[in-house]
Amino acid sequence: MIAPAGFAALRRLLDQPVEPAPPVPERCELCGEPVGPAHRHLLDLAARELRCACRACMVLFDQPGAGGRHYRLVPERRWHLHDFALDEPEWDGLRIPVHLAFFFHDSAAGRVVAFYPSPGGAVESLLGIEAWAAIEARNPVLRKLQPDVEALLVNRSRGAASHWLVPVDDCYRLAGVLRAGWKGLAGGREVWDEVTRFFDDLRGRAVAVGRDGGQPSMARGGHGERREQT
Repeated sequence: MIAPAGFAALRRLLDQPVEPAPPVPERCELCGEPVGPAHRHLLDLAARELRCACRACMVLFDQPGAGGRHYRLVPERRWHLHDFALDEPEWDGLRIPVHLAFFFHDSAAGRVVAFYPSPGGAVESLLGIEAWAAIEARNPVLRKLQPDVEALLVNRSRGAASHWLVPVDDCYRLAGVLRAGWKGLAGGREVWDEVTRFFDDLRGRAVAVGRDGGQPSMARGGHGERREQT
C-alpha cells in the first residue's frame, strides 16, 4: 500500500510538463553530415527520389558529369515566365484534371511527363500530352529546361494565370503543402492560403523572363502578371 506522501510525490511527478524531444537534425543522405534548413538536393535518377545534400557534396556534384547516371544536382534558378503563351484550348489538350501542374523532361522515359499535386501527393498524369510540342514551339524558353531537375510549373487555380521555370524540388514542396493541409472536397481556406504564400515566396525569389528565353530581366517577379487569387 502506498503511503499518502508517496501519492503526493507521484502526483507531482505526473504534473511535471513533458519536455519535447529535440528535433532530429537533417543529414546529408550521401555522407551523413548535418545540413541546414536551406540545403540543396540531389536527384537520384535510378530511384527518382530527392536526396538532401551538404555543402561539400553539393560542390562535388556541381561539376559537369560528377554524378554520372546516378545523381544530378537540382539547380537553383527560378524564372517567372511573365508572357507565357498558353490558351484554354491548349491547356485542355494537356488533359490535366486540376489547375496546378508541373512538367519536366524524364530522361529515362525519353519524353515530357506531367504531374499534378493532390491530397495524396504528386500524381503522374497517365494521359497523353501531345499538345506539348505546340506549347514548346510558342514558348522557346521551355527548351532551356534541364532534364529531370527543372520543371515548368503552371498555376491556373482560382483565377490565377502564372507560369514558372523552377527546380523540381519546388514542385514537390508545393505538392507537400496540399497533401499536408487538404481538408474536405475543396481543400479548405487554410490550404489555399498556404498555396498563395508559396507563390508569393516564389515570386520574390524569381527573375522575370520572356517566353523566348532571352536574357533574364533584372526586375524581380513578373510585373504585369495577374496575381494568384484565393
